[in-house]
Amino acid sequence: MTRTFAASTTREAHLERMSQYLAPAVLKPRSSYVHEVRPRMPDRAFEPARSRLAFLPFHIAAITIGAIAIARGWLPWPVVPVVSLAIGACFGGLTFVAHETLHGGIVRGKRLQYAIGFLGFLPFLLSPRMWIGWHNQTHHANTNAADDPDGYATLDRYHARRSTRFSVDAFSLGGRRWRGGLSLILGFTVQSMDQLFSARSRGFLDRRDSRLAFLETGLAVAFWAVVAALVGFVPFLFIFVLPVLIGNACVMAFILTNHSLSPKVELDDPLVSGLSVTTSRLVEWLTLGFGFHVEHHLFPAMSNRHAPAVRDVLRERWPERYQSMRLTGALHKLHCTARVYKDATTLYDPLTGAEYSALVPSKP
Repeated sequence: MTRTFAASTTREAHLERMSQYLAPAVLKPRSSYVHEVRPRMPDRAFEPARSRLAFLPFHIAAITIGAIAIARGWLPWPVVPVVSLAIGACFGGLTFVAHETLHGGIVRGKRLQYAIGFLGFLPFLLSPRMWIGWHNQTHHANTNAADDPDGYATLDRYHARRSTRFSVDAFSLGGRRWRGGLSLILGFTVQSMDQLFSARSRGFLDRRDSRLAFLETGLAVAFWAVVAALVGFVPFLFIFVLPVLIGNACVMAFILTNHSLSPKVELDDPLVSGLSVTTSRLVEWLTLGFGFHVEHHLFPAMSNRHAPAVRDVLRERWPERYQSMRLTGALHKLHCTARVYKDATTLYDPLTGAEYSALVPSKP
């Protein structure tokens, strides 16, 4: 059964639920779920899904053909924005391929993973080395904990850092402020740059890997600079600028809903710290099942092709804990709530003082 949750509760009821919900005896480590779910999965679920590599040439071919058609003026102008949107969707699609590949869900060889990761993240100028340090190693080990690089700020951090206040107030989804849409169309590119420049101070990368990550990013910048020089300013707007905004939106719609409505936790409990989102079968196919995010955090190296089978086990075994909703509903809830944590399970809007309950299981 799919569960949704109320946006707010009375303060007393909320605090009571929080004390039950965050008790060490209630939170379950990821390993406890894996121990029960893995024996119920077929062995083939843990093999690389190599056939998903077919998405890579499909997206690259669509982007290349669309870019050439725009650059050479083969299309009537009313059609150009439509093709530009398609290129943007393929930018997002490449990112989903890169994500699954760099987790080992499609191929196992490290060099091939890096090559595919570089191509997949090329539109966002994101180094695959940077992504592994930021996402695979740090985010997955600290999901919605204090050290999670993808987590929204606590109230103490909001007050302590001007940059955090500016980011939350000016760009973040929440408070019914439509300027939060900037998080969708700019978020992945901006966050990638922020993580790159702070990787060493945050401990994601050592000095050598940081330099290599800057080199990989520089190669991506050089590639798009050459494209801009070859096609000219106006075509480049439709070949890269508009598409990268669309690609950001495709990726961030999922990234923001994965954890931003969930509570802060001190123990890695994927059924508490994450949310899976559902979409149409077509969108699920095109995004490689990225919406199955609780399932992904249980088995990061498993292709999301098998995530529905994991979901079935979770719903059967822990129906009161598993959390899922439609992607559109999760985005609406992001828009209507807040992005600062007053405490572990209270989302707070510093501009209005409004409080909202994070998504918590109906039973601890």
